[in-house]
Amino acid sequence: MNQPVSALAPTALWNHFSSLNAIPRPSKKEERAVAFIKAFGESLNLPTVVDAIGNVIIKKPATAGMEDRTPMILQSHLDMVHQKNSDTIFDFSSEGINMYVDGDWVKAKGTTLGADNGIGVAAIMTILASLDIPHPALEALFTVDEETGMSGALALKAGALEGRILLNLDTEEDDELTIGCAGGIDVTATGSYESNSAAGNSAFRISLKGLTGGHSGVDIHKGRANANKLMNRILLKLADETGAALASLDGGSLRNAIPRESTATVCIAPEKEVPFQALITQFQQILKNEYHFTDPALEISIEKVDLPATVLDPAFQFKFLRAVYSCPNGIYRMSPDIPGLVQSSNNIAKIQVNQGTYSIQCLTRSSVNSEKDDLARAIAAAFELAGASLAYTGAYPGWEPKPSAPIVKLMSELYQELYQSPAKVNAIHAGLECGILGSHYPTMQMISFGPNIYGAHSPDEKVQISSVQKFWAYLQEILKQVPVMN
Repeated sequence: MNQPVSALAPTALWNHFSSLNAIPRPSKKEERAVAFIKAFGESLNLPTVVDAIGNVIIKKPATAGMEDRTPMILQSHLDMVHQKNSDTIFDFSSEGINMYVDGDWVKAKGTTLGADNGIGVAAIMTILASLDIPHPALEALFTVDEETGMSGALALKAGALEGRILLNLDTEEDDELTIGCAGGIDVTATGSYESNSAAGNSAFRISLKGLTGGHSGVDIHKGRANANKLMNRILLKLADETGAALASLDGGSLRNAIPRESTATVCIAPEKEVPFQALITQFQQILKNEYHFTDPALEISIEKVDLPATVLDPAFQFKFLRAVYSCPNGIYRMSPDIPGLVQSSNNIAKIQVNQGTYSIQCLTRSSVNSEKDDLARAIAAAFELAGASLAYTGAYPGWEPKPSAPIVKLMSELYQELYQSPAKVNAIHAGLECGILGSHYPTMQMISFGPNIYGAHSPDEKVQISSVQKFWAYLQEILKQVPVMN
């Protein structure tokens, strides 16, 4: 019998994680998680405040003998990405995550796990509830809506926090100390189109699935397939060579996840069925060859379906497919200053076409604000040529690295002492709330770290048990070593 997650060591942390994961907590709908954390703080008789947007702040005084140490903030976000495999039956609005232990890993059954950022939340809860872990004066900050706009961090009032050092527990490699991140902006193209009758044709559903997916920032440099770009490639080829007309399209799910699946319904003349099927078979081989390393489970299937009433007008379809084809996706520019760091990128995250309307959602990232804006305009230009309306939303700033900050020096030296190897001090191509929090508190020292979490934002998400133990020991040692206030 599999060991229950709540029985893993350290048991207090895993118990808190299990309790949190029993609560549905999608971005923008974290009310139950907010109530859970509020009740938790109040049960400990600690000062607990919920602000207007839903962020929770819990304060805990320093343990005896550490009153003169620099006060610290421990920060994690309450929301999680809700994504599941298409064949998984699961209701995120009412069910807790189904977790299981697989060797040295905790995984979920066909859904995201919520270790991003649930492990960080659980670690903070464990510190707050502890009676024997030495620490300075603490403020625990639990933010909302990190995954879909960081509105919790954006709405945090200046002056709400008093700590001088912030530990963000939202990094996903246990040998990394993150000291900088990219900013981002959502670029959304929408519009309507004329339809033609589909009468006299045959209809097929094309399903593209099995892609690896992943985090659209952290994993963007790994060359993984984007289901929306591949499906568009297929559709354009089919249109050019068989006259296929698009009836509907649904690809991707979340703005910050590399899309893993896409489904399209197309209509073709009956005499084109044979070349149509031959092209699908050809594409299956071409794409499997191109993505055999990054997306080995890639699969294309077709099935005959009932004829829909309408298809896209040919003139609009011509413009639409070419606009998506020309839209930048993946790495746009590597950093010239930091080796191996993606500086700017775009993720074509979600495409929907149905019943006369369409929507394309992109998440554009860059650690250089001017380049982020330039890339967003390049994306917009592709869709403006097809007649789309563009909206820019959810913009958030990057976090400028400060490698000489005392907390970076302290944690680097401590990591070397504990593990006899140097930590990787770096910046990441993903959004962290530190960029926003730093704009509220420009003199605050900040650093982000955490355990090994792989496949975040996808149903392949998993967290390493031994790495959580390492992260937990490191966190406790950091709290002990905080310097005396200047």
